[in-house]
Amino acid sequence: MKSRTAAAPQNARSRAQTAFPREVRVIGGAWKRSKLPVADRPGLRPTPDRVRETLFNWLGQALDGWRCIDAFAGSGALGFEAASRGAAEVVMLECDPALVVSLQGVRERLRADAVRIERGDALQWLARAAPGSVDLVFLDPPFDSPLLAPALLAAARIVVDGGFVYVEGPESADPPAAAGLERWRAGRAGAVRFELLRKATPA
Repeated sequence: MKSRTAAAPQNARSRAQTAFPREVRVIGGAWKRSKLPVADRPGLRPTPDRVRETLFNWLGQALDGWRCIDAFAGSGALGFEAASRGAAEVVMLECDPALVVSLQGVRERLRADAVRIERGDALQWLARAAPGSVDLVFLDPPFDSPLLAPALLAAARIVVDGGFVYVEGPESADPPAAAGLERWRAGRAGAVRFELLRKATPA
């Protein structure tokens, strides 16, 4: 019989191997086809490849010089996709410590110098950000959370005139609204509803 001390490291390795049982891939840009691990976490559902492809067709394939926020980063699929396509700065916000560690590992592996990962509450971070300080905000909170509506209000304040806010949520939910943002594009894929909103420019 194995001792408890001998079994402990093996159990730890086993948990580490099964912690991220799925993966997604970056679909465009410098890191095309790079794998991103996806943790088995309640409410964590990475943006599907087909949806990301549609989104970046709307935005344009190159985001050179853009400043982006991935407010509920999760696997980092949206943020790393933006950085892969030339964004100058991508801030990934995540409160789950295990996901933060995973994101940091991907950042190091890809040598993603434009990516900054911060552990913390996304709503609090957005509330502190300067008005008009970013070009694009990704909002894809856990499906079972009430975070989307307040996050959208906060994102509307910090995005530049003419900038964008991407919103993703359950197909059955009513789309939230925020003053100053207008629907630019919208689509559905299975149980997912996604929209690209644009900040109105002054007349």
